[in-house]
Amino acid sequence: MFKKIAIILITTLTLTFNVNAGTDGNLLLSKNDPAKVEDCFEGLNRATFKLNQSLDKVLFKPLAKGYRLIPSPIRSGVSNSLDNISNLVTIPNNILQGDFKEAGVNTGRFVVNTTLGILGIFDVASGLGFTEYVKEDYGQSLGTMGVGPGCYLVLPVLGPSTTRDVVGQLSNIVGGDAWYNVTVKNDTQYFNESDYYISRGGSGIDFRAKNLSSIDNLEKNSVDFYASVKSLYLQDRQQKISNSDTVIETQDDSDWEEIETQ
Repeated sequence: MFKKIAIILITTLTLTFNVNAGTDGNLLLSKNDPAKVEDCFEGLNRATFKLNQSLDKVLFKPLAKGYRLIPSPIRSGVSNSLDNISNLVTIPNNILQGDFKEAGVNTGRFVVNTTLGILGIFDVASGLGFTEYVKEDYGQSLGTMGVGPGCYLVLPVLGPSTTRDVVGQLSNIVGGDAWYNVTVKNDTQYFNESDYYISRGGSGIDFRAKNLSSIDNLEKNSVDFYASVKSLYLQDRQQKISNSDTVIETQDDSDWEEIETQ
């Protein structure tokens, strides 16, 4: 009961922040300019950002460097498997966004890679001609429905977000993430709770390993690293919502992938 009450309170607060984020209280998708997203809690955000930097230096960056020492075929298999699991979030969001064709393609991709690809370790679907996989999440779906971004937030460990994306992330708790349901909520003979958290942590390390140089270069060349990360994140989220192919300077294909934020 306490958990349900907490979820309701958090959801109410984040929706309230979303409504009151802009100076005019109206940040719908038509006004979803990344430059206009309010940093309502900048002091707290900067403190959290520094905490995350400290955790990165003592924990995540060393783990990512060690991970990069693993032979490339193994790392590729791990990355493929994590992408395959993320289909369980992408497919329902394809449906929510009305992209039924893509939902069908990703369902086929998931089935093929889970079976023939041995739990997604091998990306057999791409070899069979399936279109390139693009991740979707509940924050993006809310954006396409016209929900404004609300305030910019920096979350402990998870990093950049917005109040809209936090609401999207709560879908894991209320049942929108099939992988969360199978592992954490349901006691099955095949998976347990640790499988979910291992996959989430693995996604973070995989992301950090892919972006060691780009993140280090951004920090080195930024007058204000916090502001640079915020700008890149908000631009990238807007691109994902509008399905734009424009590439942001200093970004590559693996920058700012959802560590889930779902």
